[in-house]
Amino acid sequence: MPSKISDVVTPGTFARQDQPSIPVPGGLLIRPWQAADAPAVYEAFQDPAMQRWHARVADSVDEARGWIEDWGTAWSEERDAFWAIADATTNAVVGRIALRLVVLADGRAEVAYWTMPAARGRGIAPRALTALSDWAFTEVGLHRLELTHSTANEASCRVALKTGFVPEGVKRSALLHADGWHDMHLHARIRGDEG
Repeated sequence: MPSKISDVVTPGTFARQDQPSIPVPGGLLIRPWQAADAPAVYEAFQDPAMQRWHARVADSVDEARGWIEDWGTAWSEERDAFWAIADATTNAVVGRIALRLVVLADGRAEVAYWTMPAARGRGIAPRALTALSDWAFTEVGLHRLELTHSTANEASCRVALKTGFVPEGVKRSALLHADGWHDMHLHARIRGDEG
């Protein structure tokens, strides 16, 4: 059945190009994951704070390497886009940022991020999130980016607010964590909002 509404972003926009690297102010770079990053991913998921907010754990460097392969496939399938946040000089991984649940035709995606334990408190997540959001709106043409986090995750809420993601409400009992069901804050940024 034909639609009366044109696609916001043409399907194929991701798949017909290589996943880009995006510069981030302050000496950072958002870049595609590399197989050599697997030890850093494994290390990140050993951190108790990461385990508190994520349902997955990496049991080995090989498992983390498999995730990286899946993240590359997700780009070509246009369902998710995962990047490493890296030091632009050393190329060392300091975090991850992603567009998840991408629906190009509807012009929307969900953002997600984390930082390595040693990199926390340096403003890395807000700077990377701002750079990725700007790219998603101006280069890709997305209309809406959503961000959800546990209502108990105050650090993630600070990142959302600092980067112009407006609180829209609470999704009750929306995500199961190891310690039970969590209510989730929903934030969003629309193309044209101030970041």
